[in-house]
Amino acid sequence: MQMLKSPIYAKYLEFNPKLVNFAGWEMPVTFSSLIQEHNSVRDSAGFFDISHMGVISIKGLNPKDHIQKFFPTNIHSISKGQACYTVLLNHKGGIIDDLIIYDLGTQEDNYSEIFLIVNASRYKIDLNWITKNINTKELTISDAKNGKALLAIQGKNSFKYFEDWSKYSIAHLSSFGCEYTTIKNVSEEKIFLSKTGYTGEDGLEILLNPNLALDLWDYLISRNVLPCGLGARDTLRLEAGLHLYGKDLTEEINPYESGLGWVVNLENYHDFFGRKALEEISVNGIKKKLIGIEMQDKAIGREGCEIFSGDKHIGYITSGSWSPSLGKAIGFAYINIEYLELNKEVEVLIRGKKYKAIISKRTFYKKNV
Repeated sequence: MQMLKSPIYAKYLEFNPKLVNFAGWEMPVTFSSLIQEHNSVRDSAGFFDISHMGVISIKGLNPKDHIQKFFPTNIHSISKGQACYTVLLNHKGGIIDDLIIYDLGTQEDNYSEIFLIVNASRYKIDLNWITKNINTKELTISDAKNGKALLAIQGKNSFKYFEDWSKYSIAHLSSFGCEYTTIKNVSEEKIFLSKTGYTGEDGLEILLNPNLALDLWDYLISRNVLPCGLGARDTLRLEAGLHLYGKDLTEEINPYESGLGWVVNLENYHDFFGRKALEEISVNGIKKKLIGIEMQDKAIGREGCEIFSGDKHIGYITSGSWSPSLGKAIGFAYINIEYLELNKEVEVLIRGKKYKAIISKRTFYKKNV
């Protein structure tokens, strides 16, 4: 089957990137080197083509009233120009996807509009789940990308570079702020902007037509901002303690196990898919939890590596990599709840040999404020 391609895919070829199949999309792992791309984001700024991600538009009168049942988070807590991270759940409280909801306020024809930016591997599943269970004809649900490109500029200088290119100040947007508007110095077409990202740094995500995306790409290159691939995106999010769907999250994992209990607002009393299951789990407790792992020996624990305490098998790694910022190997792992203890020494089985590690907090890196 032919892989999907970003609308600015041809631009990749100018940089001789390493390309892979990611969720059915032909995507760059690196353009230069993973370490160089990672450090560019941590030190100043880097940019990513994230056009593989899904962008679902939900438009109509009071759309939040109709879609609240899909989310354990009280989405009425955000208003126009605001966004929130949450999860889409099944009946058992398992995570169908993790995503960000954006409230765009009133758009054309006095209809309100919501954007959901979802994982590429889950886009069709999410869309099917929502359309199958929405039970109203008052909303229009569509693909907001519709051939557009989605770029992410990440790092402490990301806002400055965008403002220099667009001649448009985004100072009015707070963290997780968003807008869907025209920028007269750029285009008469609407552009979606949000101060969000998945690297642990300040960042901006921009949905715009491919020609504008190419223009922004060329501008960033002219300012010596590096294009970054999936490799750096993975190490950056891992350091920042951020989940990756399909590894750290699945439909068999619930928010409490994954450390996402904070997105569950049971006190809000709104009904949502999976509520009954989560109520029971909140009372009965969980048997495993996602935590951080720091390797003490010179080895990298990868996805699927088993974790031991003495001879007792106590868990498994879901994500693991070398951390360029910390200079050591780190990872996430699900550990049996009775063994959860910060700095507890454990062993990771790697290619038939056990290596020393410790249990840590899941957030390894925080930006300097």
